[in-house]
Amino acid sequence: EPREDGVVRAELGMVQVLGRLALSAGILAVAGLSGWVAAILTREKVFLLALIVPAVSLAGAFFASEKGVERRPIDWRILLGGIAFGSAVVAIGLLRVPFGQEIIFLLSMAVVCTMLVFVTSGVAPDHRRAIFFSAIIIFAFRATPGVGDGYFWWTIDVLKFDETFYGILRQTAAIISVIVLWMFSKQLTEYSIPAVLFWLTVLGTILSLPNVGLYYGLHEWTEANFGFGARSIAIVDAATSSPFVQLSMVPLLALIAYYAPPGKRATWFALMASLMNLALVAGQLFTKYLNEYFVVARGEYSELGALLLCAIAAGFLIPVITIALLGRKVAR
Repeated sequence: EPREDGVVRAELGMVQVLGRLALSAGILAVAGLSGWVAAILTREKVFLLALIVPAVSLAGAFFASEKGVERRPIDWRILLGGIAFGSAVVAIGLLRVPFGQEIIFLLSMAVVCTMLVFVTSGVAPDHRRAIFFSAIIIFAFRATPGVGDGYFWWTIDVLKFDETFYGILRQTAAIISVIVLWMFSKQLTEYSIPAVLFWLTVLGTILSLPNVGLYYGLHEWTEANFGFGARSIAIVDAATSSPFVQLSMVPLLALIAYYAPPGKRATWFALMASLMNLALVAGQLFTKYLNEYFVVARGEYSELGALLLCAIAAGFLIPVITIALLGRKVAR
């Protein structure tokens, strides 16, 4: 029996909320421990301990019950395209081709977009256009640049943050993420997805400003006038801004689930996951270019302020402009 569109969207959104809650709970379980372990063990031992997590996942696979499913014929276009792409990426990496990262990114985009065309070939034109606009919004939202390692180095060298304190920050962020995800589950699942993404972008930008303030001496002023300094500001900033990473994933994943073509959902989810990861790669390339222009090295932080401002501005303008241009088409 057909159900209302709003009900379907809300249910898909709630599935994503529960998934992000499970992920946040996992992060919460190890966030504080990670800082403590990093402070007393070498990096090699920390990474060896981290292998316990995939080992648990592999063990769980043996207990999963199998249900009979209908086998579908192999889509040779997808299979051969993937093999050709993988071979090209390996060759570029081994041969150390100049601008190899950029070439691999463009090849990846071409392959993923071509496969998306194949997967959606049987979809109605209106639905296909909505998928196209949704993919652009998802890509733009994820393709925003970061600051790079310069700010992390600065907090260690200048503000004297250490591994234990970063563990406290991660623990605080994980706790707040779980609480906020649960509190705002209704808004995330029932409101317009472009509107949710827009306001998450706006709030995320506002809450990133304390990092700029710390660089320009905000902590010195608050210490002199209110009695709290850099660490207190960092904890408050982590508590307020941390949920937005998990919150933003809920509407993105709900959008992907809603537009999944019948009969090709597994391939669709794999391709959209690849597209979201490519958006992160685009953001990393953007971050690299910003760091090449604003040079920030260990112990040399004179250009860190300009880098922070440019990264925050780009992180706001890229998704907001895209949502303003295409959001109504997705909402319809």
